[in-house]
Amino acid sequence: MPAPLNRVDTTPELPSTADVVVIGGGIVGVFAAYYLTRRGLKVALVEKGLIGAEQSSRNWGWCRQQNRDARELPMSTKSLDLWERFATETGEDTGFRRCGLFYLSNSDAELSGWARWRDFARSVGVTTHMLSSTEATERGHATGTSWKGGVFSPTDGTADPASAAPAVARAILKLGGTVHQSCAARGLEVEGGRLSGVVTEHGTIRTKIAILAGGAWASSFCHQLGIRFPQASIRSSILSVSAGAGGLPDALHTSAVSVTRRRDGGYTLAISGRGRVDPTPQQLRFAPQFLPMFARRWRSLAPGGLEGFRSGHESLARWRLDRPTPMERMRILDPAVNKATIALTHSRALELLPALKKTDISAAWAGYIDSTPDGVPGIGEIPTLPGFILAAGFSGHGFGIGPGAGHLIADIVTGDEPIVDPRPYHPDRFGTSAWGKVADF
Repeated sequence: MPAPLNRVDTTPELPSTADVVVIGGGIVGVFAAYYLTRRGLKVALVEKGLIGAEQSSRNWGWCRQQNRDARELPMSTKSLDLWERFATETGEDTGFRRCGLFYLSNSDAELSGWARWRDFARSVGVTTHMLSSTEATERGHATGTSWKGGVFSPTDGTADPASAAPAVARAILKLGGTVHQSCAARGLEVEGGRLSGVVTEHGTIRTKIAILAGGAWASSFCHQLGIRFPQASIRSSILSVSAGAGGLPDALHTSAVSVTRRRDGGYTLAISGRGRVDPTPQQLRFAPQFLPMFARRWRSLAPGGLEGFRSGHESLARWRLDRPTPMERMRILDPAVNKATIALTHSRALELLPALKKTDISAAWAGYIDSTPDGVPGIGEIPTLPGFILAAGFSGHGFGIGPGAGHLIADIVTGDEPIVDPRPYHPDRFGTSAWGKVADF
């Protein structure tokens, strides 16, 4: 079974003009469209498949500050407040709650790293609690294991991946914006060196501003425009189990496996950092820029297969605007799960939390986590094409920081005071080496 996903209505008519067109209906795209619509702009959101159907519904649902890289932490903190405010502003339910995130470890090196992050977090006003062996073992009693220590971040939380992006899309519709599913953006039109329109499979929308929140498709879309955006995707496989296990933490991370309570009382199970590298022409093109990332993460990666070629999201081919594109042939990236990873994840979870033996596997799915060479997203206007704003490469963090990213994008478009400093995210940095700059996460 694929990842669960709620559905949202589609606006029947494609507008001929818009103040802003947002390309991509994942969590970043919908929040960007939401904040722009709230500011009175005429916004059209176009999505080649279904709202939230790719990585935005295939993640853990964590909304965290804990262990964030210093460049992303301000956006993480702002996002937690925005997750809460969204429900009050709209009456829509994303499933967000500050349940706290709980980490356990028997590794002295890991605990030392968490302690260093705690000290840094204190300097920027973020609360996190290091737990002694006694405290960690007591709080983690469901494991039946003694632990050297742990971390509890009380103000962090989770939202529901199946509900979040659709909830934001409904809020856009209430505000008068338009949402167009099964409507791929094939490319852009340019007049006088500036963006003048977005060409979709159902017609052209005249606009001076387009935001590309295309997730794993962003680099190949940029390639059509002669824009070099280094991006590589990792295939991650996770599963969910049914309700029936009581007394477990809402969100628990260990090096062996991580567990997150779902809205239906079941749990999502995953191994942090475990991924498969599916070779593609795009990955080969950008391989030199990803050497620093690979040197840092190679222990958690394994060779993949031909899923990347089958999916078509990392092709170097050029496509025409008057013919179907790879995005129309693959409406929703739904790569095959790695069965060995699913089996290992499930067995580790049962060993860690015996109460899960009362549950059954309810679904398993895979998704593509789109990464940049330094593991920090690219957000900002492309200087060579005024009016074109990139918002992609969220490196597995996009769900949690989606509200803050969307708000920042709206700030850039409208010229308002940015919610966070935009400079660490600007795509210009991809012109330099990532050695010594790979994110700590």
